[in-house]
Amino acid sequence: MKMLPVYALNDITIVKARQSYVWDNKGKKYLDMYGGHAVISIGHSHKKWVKGIVRQMKQISFYSNSVHIPLQDELANKMGAISGKNDYQLFLCNSGAEANENALKLASFHTGKKKIVSFTKAFHGRTSLAVAATDGKAYIAPVNETDNVVFLPFNDLAILELFFKQHGDEVAAVIVEGIQGVAGIIAADNLFLQTIRSLCDAYNAVYIADAVQCGCGRTGVYYSHDAAGVSADIYTMAKGIGNGFPVGAISVAPSIEAKRFQLGTTFGGNHLACASAIAVIDVMQKEKLMDNALQVGNYLLDELRKIEALQNVRGRGLMIGFDVPGWLSDLRNNLLKNQHIFTGEAKPNVIRLLPSLALTKKQADHFLKCLKTEIKSIQQKQ
Repeated sequence: MKMLPVYALNDITIVKARQSYVWDNKGKKYLDMYGGHAVISIGHSHKKWVKGIVRQMKQISFYSNSVHIPLQDELANKMGAISGKNDYQLFLCNSGAEANENALKLASFHTGKKKIVSFTKAFHGRTSLAVAATDGKAYIAPVNETDNVVFLPFNDLAILELFFKQHGDEVAAVIVEGIQGVAGIIAADNLFLQTIRSLCDAYNAVYIADAVQCGCGRTGVYYSHDAAGVSADIYTMAKGIGNGFPVGAISVAPSIEAKRFQLGTTFGGNHLACASAIAVIDVMQKEKLMDNALQVGNYLLDELRKIEALQNVRGRGLMIGFDVPGWLSDLRNNLLKNQHIFTGEAKPNVIRLLPSLALTKKQADHFLKCLKTEIKSIQQKQ
């Protein structure tokens, strides 16, 4: 049996990881400025994270949600405290797609309505309803197509307000990323998010904040949506909250009453998942990683903007993107091949940086030095 082809793969096999570095099977060391797609929040193989999982594994790894699991309550309390949403309810699942799927389903249960508002270039996952709310033809099979999802232009207040004026009574939910990651690090305007909040209030719709990639402190606040000074009805989370262990979650406002059997999960909230997520929060707080993400991120943004060859440097905290002109199209590959640095991309011409929140200024300086070296090398060959 062969593996089903899914991604275009680099010919690299990673066998070890520590902090912001990974090593391949030939002993080569790489600086990880991609964090496994924003998953590595506290650093690879953090001692406290490993210790928490191993300790839990020796006790019990899994039992179903048919019994009381105190670790779930501990995680809910810690997540409520670090996010400032103490009065919200927590539902645990396994991935960002599953989180968005359940959030959209819960919104429809709550309102009794079907229409979902999403936005151009949005990415919410690959499961049935999550992918239907994703603006990407390549991801959507015919069976996923539905008239229940409407795509509006991202950050366009006038069209958003007009749509609600005409169809607001049909809308069950608006789902929006605080910063669109797959689209290339495109931030939602504060006024745009504030308007979504007011329209949802006016038309009895649910505001779903997709914080799967832009949450877990990556932008210097727990949810990037917090920068707009609004509270969503449901926050969806995954990626960084488990630091590599599959953990997804939705945080639900007290105004939404969930009934038994509306949502369910076999593996969500299992003992190991909870131990992993608890360790992440403990490390984030002890090592002040949200503050570090903001400080090192601001430093990177400032320094990147000084590099004339790069275009439209943007982002918040350690969620950064910049456009690469055509003559620099080999930059990302050269960084990996020549400088041993992993970065991300967004088609057609964006390099994305999503490193661990524990990235140091020294590591940021090393990245900047290597980046300038490769730009200069490409320039000399023109």
